[in-house]
Amino acid sequence: MDDFYKEHILEHYRHPRHFGHLETATCAFEDRNPLCGDELRVELLVDETGIVRDIRFSGKGCAISQAAMSMLSDIVLQRSVEEIARLPKESVLDELGIGISPARMKCALLGLKVVKSAALGELACWPDQEAVS
Repeated sequence: MDDFYKEHILEHYRHPRHFGHLETATCAFEDRNPLCGDELRVELLVDETGIVRDIRFSGKGCAISQAAMSMLSDIVLQRSVEEIARLPKESVLDELGIGISPARMKCALLGLKVVKSAALGELACWPDQEAVS
């Protein structure tokens, strides 16, 4: 693994962006990976136009799951919940910048699953929104 990418991941693991809780979250979702014990909770503050104005996450787990969620939190800030619901897994994998083995793929993508679930929950609260496929 390239030292730059290793340090990049460890930096996000040691000093995660947007870690903590929101006092006034409009939606939240949590999940875990029972195979390895990674746990994540995401809280979003979404404005009346559907834009994520703030995000916080909490949880525990391996460096890959926590760093991926930290990186993802920067990606989703100021995006619409519709955009977030459609984010491809490559958006996370590209940020990590390393090859992820099949055994670690669930670790890397747990944050994306949780963020999308929170965004879809927010979309479900809007009666005039079309379902996201």
